[in-house]
Amino acid sequence: MTGMSRIQLALNVDDIQAATAFYAKLFGVAPAKERPGYANFAVADPPLKLVLIENPGHGGTLNHLGVEVETTEAVDAQQTRLAAAGLASVDERGTTCCYAKQDKFWVEGTPSGERWEIYTVLADAPAEAPVDSAPAESAPCCATVG
Repeated sequence: MTGMSRIQLALNVDDIQAATAFYAKLFGVAPAKERPGYANFAVADPPLKLVLIENPGHGGTLNHLGVEVETTEAVDAQQTRLAAAGLASVDERGTTCCYAKQDKFWVEGTPSGERWEIYTVLADAPAEAPVDSAPAESAPCCATVG
């Protein structure tokens, strides 16, 4: 895909500390961000944004998938491209998710129900937005999804 910078894989984990230690060893990099119940890794090789979300009892399951792009213009270009291909989306601009202010959209209607987001990070955020601030159409990305 043109303009895509790296794939994001968000996993539910039972124990954030154990998972963070494991993935730091696996990819040979320290976490880029750590917060209570949350960690993410910016892995250069292979290009991957790995997000760990503590969700006891659901460890080892997929939370959501995404593609991180560099700019809001790239988000807009991908949303236009996917709309032309007949894929619907839920727009979220200036939202706080995964401890970052983001412009993004969620792709709707995946055949197996997995959640895909296309997003760019605008700024770091010291805290998560309240869960009730998310649009009703989709669960917040950092919510505990079972």
